[in-house]
Amino acid sequence: MAVAHGAAAVGLVSAMPSGPGVISEALIQDIASAIPPGVATFLLTSQLHTEAIVEQQRRCGVNTIQLCDAVDAQTHANLRTALPGVQLVQVIHVVGEESIQEAKRVAPNVHAILLDSGNPSLPTKELGGTGRMHNWDISRRIVQAVAVPVFLAGGLSADNVAKAIEEVRPYAVDVCSGVRTHDQLDETKLRGFFAALG
Repeated sequence: MAVAHGAAAVGLVSAMPSGPGVISEALIQDIASAIPPGVATFLLTSQLHTEAIVEQQRRCGVNTIQLCDAVDAQTHANLRTALPGVQLVQVIHVVGEESIQEAKRVAPNVHAILLDSGNPSLPTKELGGTGRMHNWDISRRIVQAVAVPVFLAGGLSADNVAKAIEEVRPYAVDVCSGVRTHDQLDETKLRGFFAALG
């Protein structure tokens, strides 16, 4: 459904401590193998260690890893060595000014950054899918500060995505809860979201 409406990438959510849209790795593999060429398949992972992430990618057969939690530079380097040709996207949860420095530190080690509105410091980590917006001024400053593509997520919907693009100027936008109803993808919301992109 997402591809039919024009999605350039499809996010496939593996086990997370919280948030919507989690599916089994078997289903992730089935979907990833059915996605047409030219559409990226993003595995959203909460794993932190190289070996676990590599094994998960090989089981799921995706072409992009979205690291939803913070990992160190050595893990980024290890993943790039172990998974040549697989793109690495690091999520930065925009919680304040410190997120700008975090993005600048991470950017040289990954293919892209995704800005979201989670809170990894909670006892049960929020790693995405919160439906909350964050400070777009900080997001815009991150876009200007780094040399890799920046995806913008966090509380986007048909009602605000055009304004978000105008204010932040991201490489691309990412939506989850803004196109879901009762934890299911909603085609009416999806159609509205793409219409709002112009």
